Amino acid sequence: MILNYVLFVVYNLLTFSILAFSNSNDYYDILNVPRSAKQNHIKSAFRKMAKQLHPDKNQDDPEASEKFSKLRNAYEVLSDERMRKDYDRCGEQCVKKDSMAAGHDPFASFFGDFGFHFDESPGQKEIPKGGTIVLDLHVSLEELYNGNFVQVTRNKPVIKPAHGTRQCNCRQEMITKQLGPGRFQMMQQNVCDECPNVKMVTEESMLEIEIEPGMKDGQETKFTAEGEPHIDGEPGDLVFKIKTSPHSVFERRGDDLYTNLTITLQDALVGFQTELTQLDGRKILIERNTVTWPGAKIRKKGEGMPNYENNNLHGYLIITIDVQFPKNDFTEQDKEDLKRILGENSINKLYNGLDGY
Repeated sequence: MILNYVLFVVYNLLTFSILAFSNSNDYYDILNVPRSAKQNHIKSAFRKMAKQLHPDKNQDDPEASEKFSKLRNAYEVLSDERMRKDYDRCGEQCVKKDSMAAGHDPFASFFGDFGFHFDESPGQKEIPKGGTIVLDLHVSLEELYNGNFVQVTRNKPVIKPAHGTRQCNCRQEMITKQLGPGRFQMMQQNVCDECPNVKMVTEESMLEIEIEPGMKDGQETKFTAEGEPHIDGEPGDLVFKIKTSPHSVFERRGDDLYTNLTITLQDALVGFQTELTQLDGRKILIERNTVTWPGAKIRKKGEGMPNYENNNLHGYLIITIDVQFPKNDFTEQDKEDLKRILGENSINKLYNGLDGY
């Protein structure tokens, strides 16, 4: 019943958000953020709504393209500090711009694309493209739990105009050469065009990568045209792959978190109560009032990692108990007291539990 109620509430909130989006032209309402929202909040809101409203995922909605265009236009204005100030001062009329060119998504280079592709004209000539750069992005488990924005400095080679000309678009062409009366020879010849000269200049730029809650190892964020340049074509792409740094307390397996807790023999026999610090800084109460054996597992529902597709869902926190036995010897009296308290008879069995040997 509780789960059904939660799903009902989430569904109604999502429905309300979509309706508010479709009925409002205010850029803050479209992105579902307050007017005081910071840039990171605006970018995060755009990413989440773009996943829901992208035309490629809503092909049955005739208004999908219009909704997504409104979303992108709102983000374009609010993500630019100068345009945002103009919008706050006098509204849309101060920041009205030409609509985006079809077939190009300029937002992909700001913080990675979503894996969607716009239509391209069939038979279009293939443009040479530079190589794709793939880099590991080492992030902490805390960042994958809470989310974060990471800034990376990029020293990017950029093609700039230079003096003179150069040979480009070189190709082999067949030519016919006359050797004499009635004698001809066909041969290949290297043909090149004359183009303006260029040079490579290194420029420094700042890329901002969003670490979304619940992301996993191997997930990629792509920055279009931030890879290797091509002197006769377009730059390649830059891809960051998530790689989780080892954590001192927790180990992640899927959406579950695992850790070990060592207790004393006394705590194992009479019960214990302690706290564990979660990845968001919260204190989680760990307690048992009964006997705890070595290797016992305590499962905490909803205290694992957030699910990437639905951050409202969390995995389990699974705690394996280790028991630390006393290192000092007991006196004879202590041994008798322990036997009396425990009330157990000595049982000697083979280690594998098999009898008859």
